[in-house]
Amino acid sequence: MHKALLLLALLIFVPALHAQEPISDNSFLIEEAYNQEPGVVQHINTFMRMRGGEWMYTFTQEWPVKSMKHQLSFTFIGLNADHQRGVGDTAVSYRYQLVDNDHVAVSPRISMLLPTGNSKNGLGTGGVGIQTNLPVSVRVANKVVTHWNVGATMTPITKNDVGDRAFTKGVNAGQSTIWLMNQRVNLLVETAWNSYESVISKGHKETNYGLLVNPGVRWSHNFKSGLQIVPGVSFPIGVGPSRGERGVFFYLSFEHPFKKTTE
Repeated sequence: MHKALLLLALLIFVPALHAQEPISDNSFLIEEAYNQEPGVVQHINTFMRMRGGEWMYTFTQEWPVKSMKHQLSFTFIGLNADHQRGVGDTAVSYRYQLVDNDHVAVSPRISMLLPTGNSKNGLGTGGVGIQTNLPVSVRVANKVVTHWNVGATMTPITKNDVGDRAFTKGVNAGQSTIWLMNQRVNLLVETAWNSYESVISKGHKETNYGLLVNPGVRWSHNFKSGLQIVPGVSFPIGVGPSRGERGVFFYLSFEHPFKKTTE
């Protein structure tokens, strides 16, 4: 344990190889509102394992389209749920940078959810869905930034493991507060709430709720090439309808230029 803590301390506090801008990366469970800069791509890996053995891995790539105004991304999911392991549904997303100044950023997103997961094994919805999310990022003090989310998901044809179908919908909301200890180290705490419907039988559904509080830390490693690596770890805790749930969440982001840009 002492060796692990020493390694973590070294990873966080060893001086950067090259000074860059402060971290303005994604939170972990909450979406920030800063689109990718022109010529810069980001690769985001997350892994969350909850008590009982259920886990989910996601891989996301975010690409700017000509300018920071427009961003395309895709997200692949792998998961282990209800003793079934495999590929989940895939999201293809578009975000528009509606507002971006020194204090506030707003980037509404719309996503198409593709049914690549096997609904018979409980790994997907079995139908195409649409998801919207409105992330708002606010700098409330020199070293404090908050992110706010509200969104909805609709799937006209959702299937359960025996093929029964129903129209399902969900709602999500969340907030994260990030303390910028310095340019390379951030402490954060998130709150993520969601409601979602599952199919019980043909045309019949039930509504489920989840609420997590997620304290964590992230830090950056910057290189002269423009590459920035951001690891992070947090510990989601279930409260309210999710009381008793515990887990660990790992985050790893790689951001780098893919072409030269002109001023």
